[in-house]
Amino acid sequence: MAEKHASVFRSLKYFNARLFFAGLLLSNIGSWLQLTASSLLIYRLTGNAADLGYNVAFQFLPMLLFGTWCGALADRHDRRRIALISQAALAMQALLLGFLDLSGVINVPMVYALSLLLGIIGAFDNPARRGLVTELVPEVDLPNAMSLNTAVMTGSRIFGAAIATALVGPLGTGWLFVLNGISYAAMIYSLTGLRKSEMYPAMMRPAGGSPVREVFKYVAGNRRLLTMFLVYVTVSTFSFNFGVALPKLADLSWGDDRAFGWVMSVIGIGNLTGALLTARLKTVSMSWFVGNIALLGIASIGMAFASNVWFAFLWSIPLGIGGAAMIASGNAISQQESPPDMRGRLLALTAVAFLGSTPIGGPITGLIADSISPEWSLAYGGVFALVCAAVAVVAWR
Repeated sequence: MAEKHASVFRSLKYFNARLFFAGLLLSNIGSWLQLTASSLLIYRLTGNAADLGYNVAFQFLPMLLFGTWCGALADRHDRRRIALISQAALAMQALLLGFLDLSGVINVPMVYALSLLLGIIGAFDNPARRGLVTELVPEVDLPNAMSLNTAVMTGSRIFGAAIATALVGPLGTGWLFVLNGISYAAMIYSLTGLRKSEMYPAMMRPAGGSPVREVFKYVAGNRRLLTMFLVYVTVSTFSFNFGVALPKLADLSWGDDRAFGWVMSVIGIGNLTGALLTARLKTVSMSWFVGNIALLGIASIGMAFASNVWFAFLWSIPLGIGGAAMIASGNAISQQESPPDMRGRLLALTAVAFLGSTPIGGPITGLIADSISPEWSLAYGGVFALVCAAVAVVAWR
């Protein structure tokens, strides 16, 4: 199927979109500081990949349990107000983690507890903040805006992971957490500065009914969405646990656990490329979605058995392209197929599929790294991605 192209950055002609994405970029650089630093902190405290898996399980368990319900909440209430409250709460969580680390009392149970708190706040923040993107541009530019949102969210890894890796030596992890807390000011500023007169208000879902049951029923009755979500869940569960697999792989195979941060940064370059390639499409097809899953699978296997960090860098680019293009495609397809009053719930469902699957895949990946090999903790996800791509092709035909 030939893809129809348009301007990659066409959503940025709207003031609200420019302001929102600028704040999101700065804030997410801070978020990647914290994600990279927390992985390094736990690995250095215990040396076990399984503990990294348990940490991400605590962080994303609330999304699995409450994510779809929080999406229904975002469909019923002011998304900007929810996002403002949740962003302020996320800043407090990061500052508290930083102060505990700097005081020298930090331990693994404390990190787990604060990761759980991060997950609870994030379950409310994710559908509201991502749903707000749909109010920044007219409906014709929604696929582009959703892809640019993915570009910012994943591309900010380029700077966040690199800064964390460069500064973790001289500053320590505690100051990186504090810097993340400060970075939320950029997102809060953007949210407060949006021009209400230039927004495209969401159609509010009426009170009552069974909002969560309705969205599952809608997906089950839509062949494109059902195929996409089944593949999305499986690939997300087993093929996106880089923060669990890579620290030990970097330490044992590439000679330095800090190589984890540099590889994550190069993955971010691929992420940005994949999201922008998706953003240039007027309509995102299932063939684009499935093709990038196959690319992700091949690159995951290649990186797993890279003999040194330089070969890992080479595999990082296609891995990042495939991963971000898959995420951006899933978001775009969900919006293309969505009634206006169900967008928040479908966005929440994609977040549940992608992030909510981590409590299952993260610990499994960590146990494979500790009991079998670090290489297979990454490669097995690539195998799952290739199988899912093949199954999706057959099912869609």
